[in-house]
Amino acid sequence: MQLKISQIFANRILANKSIGTYLLLLLITGWNAQPSLAISSNQNPPEISTDKVISQPSNLIQIGQQQYQTGQYAKAIATWQQALDIYTKQGDRLNQSVTLDNLALAYQQLGNWKEANQAIANSLEILQSSPKELSLLAHTLNIQGNIQLAQGNAQEALTTWKKATEIYEQLGDKDSIIRSKINQSQALRALGLYPQAKENIKQIQADLENLPDTALKASSLLNLGESLRLSGDFQGAEDQLNKSLALAKKLDNTPIIADALLSLGNTAYNLKDIPKAIAYYQQLANLNISATPKIQAQLNQLQLQIESKQTDSARQLATDIQTQIQNLPTSRTSVYARVNFTQSLLKLNPTSRDREAAAQILATAAQQAKEINDPRAESYAIGYMGALYEQNQQLAEAKSLTERALVLAQTHNASDIAYRWQWQLGRVLKSKGENKQAIAAYSEAVNTLASIRGDLVSSSSDVQFSFRESVEPVYRQLVALLLTPEQGKEVSQANLTEARKVIESLQLAELDNFFKEACLTGKSTQIDEVDRQAAVVYPIILPDSIEVVISLPDKDRTLLHKTTRISQSDLESLLSKLRQKLSRTALESDTKISSKKIYDLLISKDIEAKLKEKDIKTLAFVLDGSLRNLPMAVLYDGQHYLIEKYNLALTPGLQLLDPRPLKRQKLEVFTGGVSKKTQNFNALPNVERELQQIALVVSNQPPLLNEEFTSQAIHNQISKIPYRVVHLATHGQFSSDIDDTYVLTWNNRLNVKQLGEILQTRDQDIRIPIELLVLSACKTAKGDNRAALGLAGIAVRSGARSTIASLWSVEDRATATFMENFYKELAKSGTTKADALRNAQISLLKKPAFTHPFYWSPFVLIGNWL
Repeated sequence: MQLKISQIFANRILANKSIGTYLLLLLITGWNAQPSLAISSNQNPPEISTDKVISQPSNLIQIGQQQYQTGQYAKAIATWQQALDIYTKQGDRLNQSVTLDNLALAYQQLGNWKEANQAIANSLEILQSSPKELSLLAHTLNIQGNIQLAQGNAQEALTTWKKATEIYEQLGDKDSIIRSKINQSQALRALGLYPQAKENIKQIQADLENLPDTALKASSLLNLGESLRLSGDFQGAEDQLNKSLALAKKLDNTPIIADALLSLGNTAYNLKDIPKAIAYYQQLANLNISATPKIQAQLNQLQLQIESKQTDSARQLATDIQTQIQNLPTSRTSVYARVNFTQSLLKLNPTSRDREAAAQILATAAQQAKEINDPRAESYAIGYMGALYEQNQQLAEAKSLTERALVLAQTHNASDIAYRWQWQLGRVLKSKGENKQAIAAYSEAVNTLASIRGDLVSSSSDVQFSFRESVEPVYRQLVALLLTPEQGKEVSQANLTEARKVIESLQLAELDNFFKEACLTGKSTQIDEVDRQAAVVYPIILPDSIEVVISLPDKDRTLLHKTTRISQSDLESLLSKLRQKLSRTALESDTKISSKKIYDLLISKDIEAKLKEKDIKTLAFVLDGSLRNLPMAVLYDGQHYLIEKYNLALTPGLQLLDPRPLKRQKLEVFTGGVSKKTQNFNALPNVERELQQIALVVSNQPPLLNEEFTSQAIHNQISKIPYRVVHLATHGQFSSDIDDTYVLTWNNRLNVKQLGEILQTRDQDIRIPIELLVLSACKTAKGDNRAALGLAGIAVRSGARSTIASLWSVEDRATATFMENFYKELAKSGTTKADALRNAQISLLKKPAFTHPFYWSPFVLIGNWL
């Protein structure tokens, strides 16, 4: 099908959840402040939302509120501005404040931050001269907190919401106190203050239990549940949302029932229970409510049916939605629904007729966006129009439309949209053979992604599921371009440097996505500043090759580059085969054959010769994809394993590396673990021996063993004593899913976040960091080729400078022997962590019973190797 510009705004939505954050799941996030109606001079401030209409400007306020609630934000602004002019002439200060609050909310929706901040500042200035209007002041502060958090100013938002809470406490307004505390929890999470956020949530839950059964309580339970969902606590979210739904049904409150069903469907989706999610959406669609929320539910249901390959039912539902969508009133919601529907429609093996239908639907969406003066929505429509032209290889038209959409996004502070069009422009330019310009466009996309990390992760947990389709490829495609040499030339050092930075940025983005929050901060570190005898190895998996960039610690900061043409599927097959050969039943000779192939891809004799020239003693690997699940120690050059020649370490990147060496005072070691069978996990009889042997080498308190090894006991002991090393000898699992990454205690499982909270919760006067976290008897999840992402997650979230763990469960006698040797080595003066690990592995390798790599190779060091 040839598309013409005159067809206006026909669009193909890329075959992924690329609208993700804003369109797929239309959400309630915390307590989003709503526009207020005008108040009369004899009204009490708590009644600012009354339906009483007293004058012409109050009529305008009501009209603006209706426009706002239907997504016509530009019209609402124009209407409220008229009301503000009248109130200003009348000298009605309180209604000026109410109108300014409303304007701030509408400006926020359009991303007009300067205007939003100015409106809320003007409102607060008015209220400062009216000290009796406390309820209105608290309401205004809540709006200001929303705007501050939306701009990434979490600390300012927290301070503002605390002020609002204090006022509500002074007024005795229990409902508003709860809502304001929900807001505070969002800010605390954004600041990384997870224990405080958790305590806040517990208090909110207790407060809600004591409220009478009203619509406000149902709404608060709904907001709390959605807040928990967005923070990744899906089970907690489901509990609160079910309470909200039950109460809403008891009160026969259909709007809250609809919102609760939508949020429960989204939560079931997050929990990967597709049938349950679809059932919730179907319940919502069957309610006697307006068309818009029904369409939202049906769009979500359609997306899930497509994902779960229910093609026939998806096509039937798509037909129903296509009929209904034509009758939606003009609004932002209508525009997004049309674009969302088109996205799904074009996943159903589209025919030329489907593409024509998509073009017509998007033409309407674009026209509506222009009518309501909504540049965000207009940018979506035009940008995806460019995507359709791109697919049809009409590159000139694709470039023109993409640039137009990008201008709209950039001029209206919509960075979350802009990166998509920068990425799309890069693809178009690459297809045109304009590689330099393509690199520039891709680089802008990566820079934009870096600037919106927090927004991208926290705005909707749908990003968790679209990351590999709508974020990760931006980085990989840029790296592929940077590492493509010009004809007859080698890749320049500048391009190698940039490629290394991009891969490190991807590692950060992957961990953000794993945690479902942007919780990591880093600063660039040069390898020679860390260790003048270490090199950093960056293997990069691309569709048709594996690229290796090696950073050397010389004064010129030389980067080596090695490329091997191999398809990603063939590479994955080799990696899988080696992983199988690392089982204890495999012949060691077969293991060496498979390992030699990976060695040749990543290192090779040529690279090793250059490493020897630089007197390299340590190799730190920044691993990519399935490589994370393999121990680099087992790489074999035909005569020796890599561990026999180098100290080895893993790191998510130099950005996250704490370069300080191990403190040489006497090490205080916390030890604990489980040796008996518990929670359907097998006994680990050698754990007791392991802990006893550690006690002979280092200083430690009596271990917490079995029944004593509980979350609370671990917390109590670690919070009081400045341990430098924490050793947990217990079952555990690493997974690409944060909810399946845990360490076993006697009576429960500590997930990544809980473990991090325990290890980082210390008395205020204890400033000594944990130097080393040792996880004995843990393993990566079977069948998960990105499982070691969970290991990296634990390593960075624990707060420890270094982590040692095993990639698979080793026979616990071998583990006990290894740990005993490791601590003996670590206690020696001048020994680094990497030295101690290597020497312990070699010691195990030399024992006749443990020569097979299965026993000694899975132990890996993550983080600081000094």
